[in-house]
Amino acid sequence: MSVEQPYIDIYNQMADKVKAQSSAPLNALRDDAINALAERGFPTKKWEDFQRSDMRERYATNYGMNLTQFNIDFNPYKTFKCDIQAIKSHLFFVVNDVFYSNDQKALDEIAALQKQGIVAGSLRQVAKTHPELVAKYYGKAAKWDVDTTVAFNTAFAQDGFFIYVPKQVQTDFPIQIINVMNGDLDMMATSRNLVVVEEGAKLQLLVCGHTSKKYNYLCNRVTEVFVGQYGTLEMYKLEDTEASMTNIGSLFIEQQADSNVMVNEITLKNGFTRNNINVELLGEHAELNLCGMAIGDGDKHIDNHTFVNHAVGHCKTNELYKYILNEESVGSFDGKILVNKGSQKTEAYQSNRNIVVTPTAKMYTKPHLEIYADDVKCSHGATVGQLDKEALFYMQSRGIPEAEARMLLMVAFANDVIENIKIEALRTRMHMLVERRFRGETLVCNSCTDHCTK
Repeated sequence: MSVEQPYIDIYNQMADKVKAQSSAPLNALRDDAINALAERGFPTKKWEDFQRSDMRERYATNYGMNLTQFNIDFNPYKTFKCDIQAIKSHLFFVVNDVFYSNDQKALDEIAALQKQGIVAGSLRQVAKTHPELVAKYYGKAAKWDVDTTVAFNTAFAQDGFFIYVPKQVQTDFPIQIINVMNGDLDMMATSRNLVVVEEGAKLQLLVCGHTSKKYNYLCNRVTEVFVGQYGTLEMYKLEDTEASMTNIGSLFIEQQADSNVMVNEITLKNGFTRNNINVELLGEHAELNLCGMAIGDGDKHIDNHTFVNHAVGHCKTNELYKYILNEESVGSFDGKILVNKGSQKTEAYQSNRNIVVTPTAKMYTKPHLEIYADDVKCSHGATVGQLDKEALFYMQSRGIPEAEARMLLMVAFANDVIENIKIEALRTRMHMLVERRFRGETLVCNSCTDHCTK
């Protein structure tokens, strides 16, 4: 039996119950999605975009699936407490694959945003109360033709986070979403997020991923983002999970003219991670800043795949990814920028820089450009090396112990990715967390009292 078949059988048995608990906009795509999975299967290393990450292997584990969406006796508002000094945010939780609304704090945050004209909360509930709004965007950016893990998500996802920021509105505080995997058995979570920033609107979005226990978890999250003309989005993603976690995240962004998007992804601690970012620049003078950092040790696996499509001219992309790999960890970066015919005056810059600390760590990098216009400014490059031995010797000659010198050099290497964080309090906190990570200290990030990684 194939790896896919048990999931297809589960869908055929449970489809009516899944649809009954969901809503029309989400249900409309389910059957087509499961058929796409049945036809093509999960991606393997034979697929061009998955040469370093075999998805079929990851889905072979017999995970539990919460298709009936039963409530787990776990209140994250009593467990997690973000302590980033001087930052106030509208805080929400998605526990496994269900938006958590069983605490008055969640309802108060939703009400506070409603006063600003912003619709936010559970994707499942908003799809019932505002079906036309969700149907306008849901499934329009997320494509599963080159990645059937997206088809899997579309077939099974029932809930997640939704936010709609109307024209010319700016959220008073950043929106913070904490995704928590929690359960006393091996389990899978499949959730969906939908973010809409209309014309001239502004949003700062913080997304954190955590695990509460050391079971085998697989998380498949798909996020669709739509940024209108003159819209602005800053999106910061932090992964800090257990070594037994498999995280598959797919982010799809559509930008209109004169929009500005910043995405900063930091993999601080993980197990097996595959991040997919797909950006469509659909209007002239749109600008994208895409950066990320990954820290690996042990046998961790970190694979970032990015695709930026310059569909029109006069747009600008800056892309920077950095990896620091130790012990037997494996890193992979595969970034493609496509400049279409007629997309003149495009500026696109891509850089991947990596430090491999030990000879047993491995880094695979493939930045590439595909250009069909002649009046452009484009460049790409990659480096893989070790810590600067001369700098290390100099620091030791000044009385700095070798371990401390190594840590300082790695912190300095990561600095420019962290400096791209525009929220000062968050930037300061990330500097501290990264330093603690390189020192080998326990990462609790003081965001929780009990259940963060230990």
